[in-house]
Amino acid sequence: MSEVDMLDEAKSYVSLRDRPRRSLRSPFELGRHGTHVSRELIAGLTTFGSMSYILAVNPAVLGVTGMDHAQLICVTALASMFGTLIMALWANLPIALAPGMGNNIIFAQVVVLRLGLSFRIALAMVFVNALIFLALALSGWRERIIKGFPDPMRIGIQCGLGLFIAWVGLKSSGLLVLSSGSVGFAPLTGAASMLAYAGLLITALLVALRVPAALLLSILAVCAIGLLVPSGTGAPVTVLPDRVFAWPVAPAQMFLALDLPGLFGHFTTVLPVTLYLCISDFFGVTATLMGVLRRAGAIESDGRIPNGFQAFAADGIASAAGAVLGTSSVGVYVESATGVEAGGRTGLTALTVAALFAASLFLWPLLAYIPAQATAPSLLIVGVLMLEGVRDIDFSKAENVFPALLIIILTACTTDLLMSLATGCFLYTLIVAAKRQWQSLTPILIGLDAVFVVYIGLARAVQ
Repeated sequence: MSEVDMLDEAKSYVSLRDRPRRSLRSPFELGRHGTHVSRELIAGLTTFGSMSYILAVNPAVLGVTGMDHAQLICVTALASMFGTLIMALWANLPIALAPGMGNNIIFAQVVVLRLGLSFRIALAMVFVNALIFLALALSGWRERIIKGFPDPMRIGIQCGLGLFIAWVGLKSSGLLVLSSGSVGFAPLTGAASMLAYAGLLITALLVALRVPAALLLSILAVCAIGLLVPSGTGAPVTVLPDRVFAWPVAPAQMFLALDLPGLFGHFTTVLPVTLYLCISDFFGVTATLMGVLRRAGAIESDGRIPNGFQAFAADGIASAAGAVLGTSSVGVYVESATGVEAGGRTGLTALTVAALFAASLFLWPLLAYIPAQATAPSLLIVGVLMLEGVRDIDFSKAENVFPALLIIILTACTTDLLMSLATGCFLYTLIVAAKRQWQSLTPILIGLDAVFVVYIGLARAVQ
């Protein structure tokens, strides 16, 4: 072999050797973001550990609608994997997505249980909401809505929803009991209630100590304790499955189960809920993206979100896909901040999370046996953490204080999110009008008032 041939062969070897590295790094531009493969993989593992509790909690929340529990586990994993994969490959951001806490509560507790509609109509509502969100993301209306929606309403929505989630957590754990029209704390006499109470303390302690993956660890801890605690029947609270691994269960009950004709047949009933979800999704995604990416130092100098168009579009597409698969709205997760703290800066972090959600599809037998006493404390703590928005209320102005606090208090006392939000909207409008602050009477606010007037009128007609 000549010297020229040997040189050509060496170049070919180097090219082949480096090709996998280039194919991995090029789409994510790791060098430009000052990171490397191992750091991104560790960040992805950290994010997954922080948010994987949703694989147990989301099926527990949506299971009250009559949807199959095993199928819900697989749907939750599939929707999370799909949404996170889009964010990774299109937006190249270290952001993970999954069915959102809060929206799944609205889906189950309000649309299905309170309004009496089927989960198929609820899935159609999620799908339409996703299309609206996607349209807003693809148009210039995103910036207009952010500017036109008053802060007190945004804070009220966040905190009110947090209290509602906490209430559901207390109720599902068995710690909150309803007796003779009054609400009370369950007597800590049974093993199940004691386990739930211990889980609440453990979860709060781990979160307070900023333990990585605190919610997941608390679920595992309560499950482990439940193996040693007998229930009323003599069997342990936590029952081990016959098998740990199995092929994923096809979501035959929920896949393409959207009842669009039924949705439009109850259009006036679900319109306020759809609007609520759209507003909640929109501002939740915006706030989460801004907060997480600011921690990563990725916010651009003019305050814009890098690849913001792709990020918002990915969220809308993920929610639409989630509705088709059979779950509530899919959204970005604030737990992505744990991966950012671990050094994640690109979509490779999100790609790692998506791969781990794919792997979890084969663990559904184990996830299906997690008791409510293990997942309910996570719901409660997530709800409590959402109350952090109270600190952003400007107590020097009545139009900022009363509407937000009224939404929070009414939600806590009545668990009626829609009426609480309607009351807050009306009060804010009246106060700013009385003060002649005409610039605050945005078309978005007036339109929201009009929708809730119609909703209240219809609610009275059917009572």
